[in-house]
Amino acid sequence: MTSAVERPLLFLDVDGPLIPFGSSSGHPHAPAADASVPAGPGNPLLTRLDPGIGARLMALGCRLVWASTWGEEANEVVAPRIGLPELPVLEWPENSAEAGPRGLHWKTRPLVEWADGRPFIWVDDEISAMDRLWVAAGHPGRSLLHHVDAAEGLGDVDFVTLAAWLRAVAPR
Repeated sequence: MTSAVERPLLFLDVDGPLIPFGSSSGHPHAPAADASVPAGPGNPLLTRLDPGIGARLMALGCRLVWASTWGEEANEVVAPRIGLPELPVLEWPENSAEAGPRGLHWKTRPLVEWADGRPFIWVDDEISAMDRLWVAAGHPGRSLLHHVDAAEGLGDVDFVTLAAWLRAVAPR
């Protein structure tokens, strides 16, 4: 059982949850852009970032961790645009893409290892049933693997789900 002081980790992906790939109708500040453009300061997809989402993430009270192929670039390019401080970055081992059970995402094992038994939320647009089964069988702590629709990005309904899980797992 976690103490009220120890807040769960929140592993956060960038592409999909923070940078939605669908219609910009859900994000009025976000014009349509080509998802194949490489990441960087001039990337037009960065206009899809919701500048207020950082405050909403911080308000959850979790220990936020980048779990994205953006790596340190998430701190350099994404964090300042959405109002987040520099966050720890989950470094992917070279063998993280090694074959595992069919359908297991290559991020799943490194996330569970990094969590080291602590409760965590994983917010990503590529979470599968196999990831849920693997975490349930191999992670002794509580976890929420929260799939975000990549076309819409992290939205109000997602925040309601995250906050409800946090209230149940680690009430303030």
